[in-house]
Amino acid sequence: MHCDVLYKMLLDPELDFSDQSRLDVTHERLRAGGIGLQAFAIFLPEERVPTFAMVEEAVRYLEQKVLSRPDMIFVRTRGDLEQAEQSGKIGALLTLEGAEGLTGSFDHLRRAYALGVRALGLTWNYANWAADGVLEERKAGLTLKGRELVRACNDLGMIIDISHLNEPGFWEVMELSEKPVIASHSNAYRLEPHPRNLTDDQIKALIRKGGRIGITFVPDFIGGGRAIPDVLRHLEHVCALGGEYHVGFGSDFDGIDEHLDGLANPADYARLVEELHRHYTSEQAERFLGENWRRFLRENLPR
Repeated sequence: MHCDVLYKMLLDPELDFSDQSRLDVTHERLRAGGIGLQAFAIFLPEERVPTFAMVEEAVRYLEQKVLSRPDMIFVRTRGDLEQAEQSGKIGALLTLEGAEGLTGSFDHLRRAYALGVRALGLTWNYANWAADGVLEERKAGLTLKGRELVRACNDLGMIIDISHLNEPGFWEVMELSEKPVIASHSNAYRLEPHPRNLTDDQIKALIRKGGRIGITFVPDFIGGGRAIPDVLRHLEHVCALGGEYHVGFGSDFDGIDEHLDGLANPADYARLVEELHRHYTSEQAERFLGENWRRFLRENLPR
């Protein structure tokens, strides 16, 4: 449910979706890993002044470089998701990581939705016009306009993503949002006390609200031996809190400089699949590998 391919393409417009020397996620690796759906996040480079034109630029790269492959399909509706599953094509879901590119405009929010963006991460690590991220020292929550943004997302059908949002903002979103909320790429703070990870109370709140949590493969968020068994530790912890039907994966490939041992790109998913089937029933493994996210999208994407 999260990768940063489009960010790298914004930095280098010549980058090809098959460049395995510079990308973790490539067309070939998605196919080799048996990936049925990949979320492509639009994250705007910090060194550039954020504009909505940059969001549109990233959408063009998705269309020109990713969706131009005949076995890729743009997932904007439940029907698109069903078509991808029935045809064996790889679904591409478009998300926006950080509200900066919306420039405080609800017209831009609606335009992003019209372009196919289906989930919005309110912040990255720092403050923007909507809220404070996890590394912002003042630790404020949502701004007044950020509270309006939550309501606007609910009205529009835009899924809210709280990965990177700080804890005060998280609880405000939980209070304000009338719809389920996701953490596309976050882990358990109890196991690795990194500010990007979620406390047990946060995890349980997401579960109660019918949301989803994507276990991420960022080594600093995983801890332990930084290998596949440590991914399963975080997965099991979420399950122990009642999240068996609310947890999946959100790798953060192409957003990381270091990789877990044995899990460096989508082609390595076979190793993760093997470990899941070793420790869980086939039904549980299938839930974690896709069914939990599939069920959520069926319920929260437009028809």
